[in-house]
Amino acid sequence: MTTDLNTLLTALYVKIDDHLAGRRRVGRPPKLTDAELVTLAVAQALLGFTSEARWLRFLPARMPGAFRYLPGQSGYNRRLRAALPLVKQVMRWLAADTDLWTDTTWIVDSTPVECGRSRPTVQRSELAGWAKYGFCRSHSRWFWGLRLHLVCTPAGLPIAWALADPKVDERQVLMAICDHEPHLLTERPGLLIIADKGYVSAELDRFLAERGVRLIRPSYRNRKPHPGEPLLKSIRQLIESVNDTLKGQLNLEQHGGRTIEGVGVRIAQRLLALTAAIWHNRATGQPITRSLTAYDH
Repeated sequence: MTTDLNTLLTALYVKIDDHLAGRRRVGRPPKLTDAELVTLAVAQALLGFTSEARWLRFLPARMPGAFRYLPGQSGYNRRLRAALPLVKQVMRWLAADTDLWTDTTWIVDSTPVECGRSRPTVQRSELAGWAKYGFCRSHSRWFWGLRLHLVCTPAGLPIAWALADPKVDERQVLMAICDHEPHLLTERPGLLIIADKGYVSAELDRFLAERGVRLIRPSYRNRKPHPGEPLLKSIRQLIESVNDTLKGQLNLEQHGGRTIEGVGVRIAQRLLALTAAIWHNRATGQPITRSLTAYDH
């Protein structure tokens, strides 16, 4: 196996198709199978196309024969939005197929996902009531949109994620993620979660301790430092680099979603592309697990 885009897409398609083998669909079989649809979505994210129309025009000219059938833009958009549960499932299949899945150290953080800038956009958007104004401390700016809460391994493999109102407390979202999939904690005895100061909470500490999970985050200046706290700064840079990969290479904030389903599937599409690259890099023995340079051109 080699680290080029065609090899990754072929391996990804075979992986998905094997998992979907034997499943029956109601009605006439689609011209573009579910496995082909998800593979098409991953290729779009890796090659940096934020416009679905441009992406579907690009394929016949630059990648002829890669897909036996290509739908129109509206059909592709409709199929993709309906495939959100499948995209999440494929992400889990790939993540669980790596040796990183059983890592007993997690990193958690949240990052803004802007959904609009102008006042008319905010007033007319179908996201109104779900997306709201929030403040990004890292960049000292206000934004209108959502927050992506991401739990990943130190190598950058996504474990769990959620999109939430930017005004919702990060600690409450982390507890909700843990409650939604409690087996993720029980399957990893001695789990350690590394976070920043935004996760300081006695309630959160009790919640995680009851589940056998240890949380480490920087202490306030007037508190006694936790053991090993001096090492947190270098570890914290890992989650920042994962966010930078999502935003700088996978165009997280240029998602173009205008509905709840549209934003959800486009964020999932980019997380799946990151997971697929990590999965393929581990399978091919690459020295840099999260490198996308072999697939983004």
